[in-house]
Amino acid sequence: MRQDPFGELLAKLRRRAGRTQEQQVDAIHAVSGRNAMTRRELSRYENNETIPTTPTIRDMAAAYGMLAEDLLQEAQHARARRRRDRAALDERDDQNVKRRTLLEGAVVVAAGSAEPWTRLTHAISGAGGIDEQATRVLVDETRRLHTSEMQVEAAHLRYRVNTHLDAITSVLPRAGRQQQALTIAAGETAALAGWLAWDLGDHRTARSYYQVAAECSSAAGHPPLRALSLAYTSYGCVPNEAITLLREAEQCVRGPGHATAAAWIHARHAEEAARLGDELQALRALDRARIAYEYADHTAEEAWVQFMTPSRRDSLVLSVYGQLRHPELLDAANEATQRLGDDLSDAGVVVLGDLAVAHLQGGSREQGVHVVQEFATAAAARTTTMGRSRASAIASLLPTSERDLAEHLKELAA
Repeated sequence: MRQDPFGELLAKLRRRAGRTQEQQVDAIHAVSGRNAMTRRELSRYENNETIPTTPTIRDMAAAYGMLAEDLLQEAQHARARRRRDRAALDERDDQNVKRRTLLEGAVVVAAGSAEPWTRLTHAISGAGGIDEQATRVLVDETRRLHTSEMQVEAAHLRYRVNTHLDAITSVLPRAGRQQQALTIAAGETAALAGWLAWDLGDHRTARSYYQVAAECSSAAGHPPLRALSLAYTSYGCVPNEAITLLREAEQCVRGPGHATAAAWIHARHAEEAARLGDELQALRALDRARIAYEYADHTAEEAWVQFMTPSRRDSLVLSVYGQLRHPELLDAANEATQRLGDDLSDAGVVVLGDLAVAHLQGGSREQGVHVVQEFATAAAARTTTMGRSRASAIASLLPTSERDLAEHLKELAA
């Protein structure tokens, strides 16, 4: 069978996005939320061995950053050409060639800049049109990625997040009426990419992602997204600077529908105030966090509040109580231990570290050493910025009889 323009188009769209076939398959999986294709299948489509089904074409269009209807129309013309080929009518269809040329010209090259956050900065000012179904696929995948952050290690999740961000960036210049929803999803994904970069020690990249998340907030007119950017940024600041950022973030999540976000930001405020030794400010902020959490449903609000589970809330409370040497520290630690169970994701390791600190600071040395040993085993397999920070704090609290364990934790913190 002669080479068909449709297969050429699919291959060119992939090359214009700067992807190999394997990377394009990953991008399609990212926008579809499932393993929708193999590299061999994509190769067959590009080589005109077969034409994708309609659902597959919709997933491919979202990954290429174009209207699904445009690609479906091209596939329809390709099928018509196949029927004519079978009838030995091998004439060039000038109309389809012209349509293909116009379609290719509308594709935005997502790989035109070396830095993904730079591409996104340019993309959020675009205009055009993309259908609601493709938008929903991308928004839903954003939520799934934020949920995955609680179970998947940062190093493993980072590629998926960057691939998804690439897909949204490709679509944004053609967003049209879906501009706000896609810009919010882009900002939420950029913020998550920044958090993963920070968690892996790449602080420069993290700041760049946080900045573009804030730009997405302004472009979409969506203050909670700015709150997310500010709160993530606060982790890399000294306490006074962090509190200034968190106070601004608190103003961005006032009102109904943002209770979980407010609870997290108030608790972070409490944590930074405790680092300063300001007990009154810390406890007041912690009270605000508790009140907000009573009205919260972390499974039904913004995608990025999925991490704020009861265990993560416990971690923040323990961090505040531990720094203040609060008399309720041990009681809070015992309650948190019961809630944690076997949750040893990245977030679970952080909670475990806070539990160890709480027991050691609260005077329960024997229990504390036992929890430290569990933490050391779990943290060795998940070396993250927050995990290293806990390891360093724990090492300084261990009794001299646990010198070997302390040295092991210092190695993890290095």
